Amino acid sequence: MTTAYAQRRVAPAPPAARRSPAGPVLAVLWAGAAALIALWWHDTGSVVGTAGWLTGAGRIAGLLCGYACAVLVGLMARVPLLERRIGADRVTRWHARAGRYTVCLLVAHIVLILLGYAAQDGSSFLDEALTVVLDYPEMLKATAGTVILFAVGIVSARAVRRRVAHEFWYYLHLLTYAAIFLAFGHQLALGSDFTGNGPAQAAWYALYLGVAALVVWFRILAPVRLNLRHRLRVDSVHREAPGVYSVVIAGRRLDGMGVLPGQFLRWRFLTEGMRWTSTPYSLSAPPRPGLLRITVKALGDHSAAVSLLRPGTRVWAEGPYGALTADRQTSHKSLLIAGGAGITPLRALFETLPGDVTLLYRARTNEDLALGGELEAVARWRGARVLYALNGPDGRRPDLSARSLRAAVPDLDTHDVYLCGPHGFARDLYEALRAAGVPDRRIHHESFEL
Repeated sequence: MTTAYAQRRVAPAPPAARRSPAGPVLAVLWAGAAALIALWWHDTGSVVGTAGWLTGAGRIAGLLCGYACAVLVGLMARVPLLERRIGADRVTRWHARAGRYTVCLLVAHIVLILLGYAAQDGSSFLDEALTVVLDYPEMLKATAGTVILFAVGIVSARAVRRRVAHEFWYYLHLLTYAAIFLAFGHQLALGSDFTGNGPAQAAWYALYLGVAALVVWFRILAPVRLNLRHRLRVDSVHREAPGVYSVVIAGRRLDGMGVLPGQFLRWRFLTEGMRWTSTPYSLSAPPRPGLLRITVKALGDHSAAVSLLRPGTRVWAEGPYGALTADRQTSHKSLLIAGGAGITPLRALFETLPGDVTLLYRARTNEDLALGGELEAVARWRGARVLYALNGPDGRRPDLSARSLRAAVPDLDTHDVYLCGPHGFARDLYEALRAAGVPDRRIHHESFEL
């Protein structure tokens, strides 16, 4: 063991497995979109001519875009039902995909509406655009909101985001709230589906106010309450491997945080150069009385600075988040597959997950095996297995195909599999596991691409 933090625990009895609410949540979201289409259908008597078809299509795109904006914010409100039951990484992927749809709907709404109005008035597209922006109520604010949304969309594109600092992307992303606020007024002032329709207006207000309440509660009030109650501070920092450090964090009444092995929190260290960045790190060991531990690999300026933290540094945390927990377990046999930094949540599960447990750890070399001593010690006292998948002497990558996985774990299809690592690694292993006969419902995975 590398730190005094580690200690032996007895694995608990298997909990009752809980089904993910992802299906019902998606059904509710799609039902909302269907209700908007029904609203348009009810309010539209007939569609006549090119102008009518263009305007009608623009109205549908606008309704769906306004709805998608509320959904986008709701998905990132860090609601526990989503973050802890469905999984933060999965919800983030939903958010990213919905964001692309929203931008497309926004473009369609603007172009179709302006083309429809121009055809109706017999004017050019540009003249109609100037008239709408300058003369229609609430449109100057809506135009400003649209510009902000386009800027957020451009910076969030994968090719662009890789080239900008995380802090710049994060704080620009927060302007989405301002953009939606600016655009809200024109929806009710100009939307023919809302004009004179009291129930529709009430439902729209309820949607947006409900999402706003979720944001205020879970992104502002809940973190403030957590940090005032628990008073987190850095207790110590320990080197685990080249470029890998563990940070032990002390606090008050930490048992009341409800954090489980396999989950993560978003951490903000209140020291020079780190206070403006909130970064997700998983617990790398089960919570101890008064102590939590994270293990960080230096992959950028912020993670590299973790090694320089001093005892007593104040910590601001948000969470816990993540669904990679023991209550997903459906079998008494489990295989944990970790790639790179994915070892941190699986290290905590390896100690606490009930039943027969095997851990497969993918790393490049022996020197990259962070927490290896702890893993071996845990394996000895609980009678578990640790398997390593390292590059060969010539740098050749190990075989992690369906055949090799079945050879390492002959009854693999009877196991729950917990999978965590970089997105590409998790995707490839997921496909190999499915080819090896593991049912989708038994593969529980999170990837580090938040």
